[in-house]
Amino acid sequence: MGNSSKLSLALVGLVLGASLVACDDGRSGAQGAATQLATAVSALDVGSVAFDGKDSGAANDQLKEVFKALDPAKPSVQAGELKLDADTAKVPLNYTWKVGADEWKYTVSAQLKKSGDKWLTVWNPAILVPDLADGEVLSTSSETPKRAPILGAGDVPLVTYRPVVNVGIDKTQLGRADAADSATKLAQLVGVDPGVYSKQVAAAGAQAFVAAITLRDDSTRTITNEQISAIPGGRAIPDTLPLAPTRTFARALLGTAAEASAEQIEKSGGALKPGDTTGNGGLQQQYDTQLRGSNGLVIRAQKAGLTAEQLKAAPTDPRRILFQAPMKPGTPLKTTLDPKLQQLAEDVLGKVGPASAIVAIRPSSGAVLAAASGPGSNGYDTAMLGQYAPGSIFKMVDSLALFRKGMTPDSKVECTPTLTVDGRTFKNAEGYPESSLGSVPLREAFAHSCNTAFINARDKVTQAELESAATSLGVAVDAPALGAAAFLGSVPGAAEGTEHAASMIGQGKVLLSPLAAAIMAGSVAKGAPVSAQLVRNPNAAATPAPPASGNAAATGTPSSSAAPTAAGDASSSAAAPAKASAAPVTAAEAAYLKDMMRAVVTSGHAGFLASVPGAPVGAKTGTAEFGTDNPPKTHAWIVAVHGDLAVAVFVDDGGLGATTSGPLLKEFLTAAG
Repeated sequence: MGNSSKLSLALVGLVLGASLVACDDGRSGAQGAATQLATAVSALDVGSVAFDGKDSGAANDQLKEVFKALDPAKPSVQAGELKLDADTAKVPLNYTWKVGADEWKYTVSAQLKKSGDKWLTVWNPAILVPDLADGEVLSTSSETPKRAPILGAGDVPLVTYRPVVNVGIDKTQLGRADAADSATKLAQLVGVDPGVYSKQVAAAGAQAFVAAITLRDDSTRTITNEQISAIPGGRAIPDTLPLAPTRTFARALLGTAAEASAEQIEKSGGALKPGDTTGNGGLQQQYDTQLRGSNGLVIRAQKAGLTAEQLKAAPTDPRRILFQAPMKPGTPLKTTLDPKLQQLAEDVLGKVGPASAIVAIRPSSGAVLAAASGPGSNGYDTAMLGQYAPGSIFKMVDSLALFRKGMTPDSKVECTPTLTVDGRTFKNAEGYPESSLGSVPLREAFAHSCNTAFINARDKVTQAELESAATSLGVAVDAPALGAAAFLGSVPGAAEGTEHAASMIGQGKVLLSPLAAAIMAGSVAKGAPVSAQLVRNPNAAATPAPPASGNAAATGTPSSSAAPTAAGDASSSAAAPAKASAAPVTAAEAAYLKDMMRAVVTSGHAGFLASVPGAPVGAKTGTAEFGTDNPPKTHAWIVAVHGDLAVAVFVDDGGLGATTSGPLLKEFLTAAG
C-alpha cells in the first residue's frame, strides 16, 4: 500500500473517531444517573447514589427523616425528559404517593453534575419535596369522620353515637397513693379482673390514663362518678360511641364497632390507623367501608423538632400545607328492622335458657322486621345463620308437593300409630290423639302433625319434588335482596329409603334457619315466594357488600349448645341453594296451605293461638329429634301467619314445639298487636 493510501485511511479514521466522540455527549451517563436516582428514591434508600455536596449516607439519613411521617408508604418516582448542558443536566422527578384512597402527585427538578467520567446528583432537599429546605421534615395529621349510623324502619336510628364514660386510673392523679391498690379497688368496683388490670396499670407510663371499662352513661348505669373518684387516681371521662339502644339489642345481627386492634390495622393494608373505629361481626363488619367513610389527611412541611407548645405559641402556623385529602363521611346503613318488634322479640326470649330465635317478616314486602337471637345463643346469630332440622313445620313443603300430585286438604291419608321403613320405626309425637288415627283428611293429619301419614305418602312424592316444593316457598334459594349473611335452608334433591322418609317429617338432611322458616310461612301468607330484605341500601359504598346466598358463611362461631347437631355436621351436609324457584307457589296452592294452617289453631296443636286479637292466626308446630341421647333431645319450632306478619320461633333443646315455642309465639303476637 502506497503512502498516499495510508494517509487517506488515517484521515478517514480521524474523522470517524471525531464523529463518535461528538455523539457521546454524556447524555447516556446522565440518563443512567437520573434513572438510578429515581429508583433509589422510590425505595427510600439513596445510600448507593453518588451526590455532589453531600455524603451518600448522610443524604440517606436525611431522606428517611424527611419521609418518616409517611411510613410505611413509599413513592413511585419516575425520571422525566433530561435536559443536558455540557457537564450539567436537569431532570424532572415525578412523584406519586398512595395516601389512603387518594394520590399525592408532584414534580421536582434534580440537577446532575459530571465529575470526571461520573455523573453526580447535586444534593438539595428540594429533590424530595417541592421547596423543601434543610432542617425541614414532613408531618401528617388526620381527621376521622364520625361513624355513620345503622337505621331501622322509617330511618329510626338503631346504632348511633350515645354517651359513655371511660372508667380508669389516671396515674397523674395518684399522688402518693399506691397504684396497685387503686387499680385493685377500681377493678373490683367495675367488675374486671383485678390481677390483669393491676398489671396494665403498673406497665403504663407515669402520665398514662389506663382504661378499665367503658360504661353507658344512661339510666342503666349503676356505678357513679362519686364512687369512681373516691378511689385515688380514679376517673370517669365522658365520651360517645356508636351503640345500639341496649347492650344486647340485635347484637349478633348488627355486630359492634370499637377501636381497631393492632391485628385489624395490620390486615387493613393501610385503610385503618390507630384510633380508628371499625366493625366487628354482623352488619358493622360487612358494611364497615360504607359506615366508616375515610379519614381526612393533611401533609405539611415543618421545621424538624417543632413541638406542640411552639406551634401553639406561634402567631401564625409555621407549617406549609403540601397536600390535603378531604374527610369523607360514611353513609348510613338502612335496614328494615322495626325497633319495637326487635326489642319485643328479645324481651320474649330473655327468659329462654337454650339457644333460641324469633324472626318476624312482612310477607307483602319481604321486610325482615325482627331477627332476635336469645341469650342462650351466646352471641351467635341463630336467627339468620342457624342450621337445624325443622321437624314438622316442613310438612308445609310436603303438603305443597302433594297438592301438585292432585291432592287437596280433604284428600284421605293413612295415619297409623307407627310405621317401619327399611327397619327404622317412625312414630307420632307423644300424646297424639287416637281419634285422629286411621284414614283421615290431609287437613286433620296436618293439624295434629301425624308423622306416619306423611311418611306413608312418600311414594307419591319424590325427593326432587320435595326440593322443588321447598324452593317454591322461598326456601333453599339465593336471597339477592337480603343484603346480609344468612342460611336460607338446604333440602337435598336426591334421597331414598329411610332418608327420604325422614325428609317427609323435616329430618334427615333437611335443614332450615329460623329466617328460612319465617320466609316459608310468609310465602303462604303472600301467595307467592317471599324475597326477604334486611338491608335497603347494600350498594351505597364504593365497594358493594356481597349478596347474601342461601348458604352464606357464618360470621361468628356458634356455642356448643347453639351449634346445629341434627343430621350431623350441617356445614358439610347442607346442599347448595338454587338461584330461584322454577315453580313458585301459586295463590291457589297457598290458599290450601292457609286452610290447613288455620286448622292447626282451630282443631289442632295450636289452639292457644285462637285468643290472639286481630286477624285469624294460622300456624304449624314442629319438633325435631337430634343427637344420640335416649330419649333424644329435640328442637322446638312453631311458625305462624297473622295478617301481614309471618313469624318463626325456635328453641334448641326445647321439648315440643307446641308447648315450648308456642307460648313464646303467643306472647309475641299478642304484644305485637
